[in-house]
Amino acid sequence: MRVFVTGASGFVGSAIVKELLQAGHTVLGLARTEHAAEKLTQAGAAVHFGRLEEPESIVSGAIQCDAVIHTAFNHDFTRFQANCEEDRRVILALGEALAGSGRPLVITSGIGLLNNFGRLITETDKPSGPNVSPRAASEAATEGLVAQGVNAYILRLPPTVHGQGDHGFVSMLVGIAKEKKESAYPGNGANRWPAVHRFDAAVLYRLIIEKQPSLRVFHAVAEEGIPFREIATAIGEGLGLPVAGKEGAEAEAHFGWFKHFASMNCAASSELTRQALGWETREAGLLEDLVAGGYLA
Repeated sequence: MRVFVTGASGFVGSAIVKELLQAGHTVLGLARTEHAAEKLTQAGAAVHFGRLEEPESIVSGAIQCDAVIHTAFNHDFTRFQANCEEDRRVILALGEALAGSGRPLVITSGIGLLNNFGRLITETDKPSGPNVSPRAASEAATEGLVAQGVNAYILRLPPTVHGQGDHGFVSMLVGIAKEKKESAYPGNGANRWPAVHRFDAAVLYRLIIEKQPSLRVFHAVAEEGIPFREIATAIGEGLGLPVAGKEGAEAEAHFGWFKHFASMNCAASSELTRQALGWETREAGLLEDLVAGGYLA
């Protein structure tokens, strides 16, 4: 199978490229720079140049392939709503291009959209609409495509997809702790984050396009919910820094714009995902990976 991967040189996308190639597939990876193209070539993938701002450039890559995995997203949080709208447009363009072909399209969403349920979030749960969370527009667009007969799937990633080279949320927490000389958690730190290693997540993307099951929403969850206090404590111990809970203004001062994400309580199940695909996780858990993944260096 020839697979078109957007975000192919990124943290998750590069793991997907590696997984697909090892499984015997060929990969056409989206690149917007020569540096990204060089990384893809070195990995053994073919290169297609394009930009999220120009959906037609994405579509021209997709129509050359048997399946599409869409992981690209602009993570500049200063223009978050615009980035979400951009992602929605790309998904709709991909769906239009693949309509009637039966070729699978896998888009990427986030479990953090389904926050504070007070129970394990499942694959059957749906986020509030885009008017509440702009990022939900990606799922709404994909659901619309499925209703029109497009062979589209949603894969939700947890707040932390960890591993060597991670520059995501856990890396940010380490950076905040170093800057503030203290590792902190919001309130009593009982809020829980699910987690997955990027290589385990990559296997799941591959299984979806290979098996194309009837289930349409999947959770890349290896650990259902790690108390945030445990994450902060492991960071503090690893850096030799004090650990403390923060409330109100103290939490705002410590976390800044990241306080919303630090406060997420989105423990989630992947039971339906595992049943549908036979997915098994093999990589290190998050707390172990804080050391193995080089976060505390």
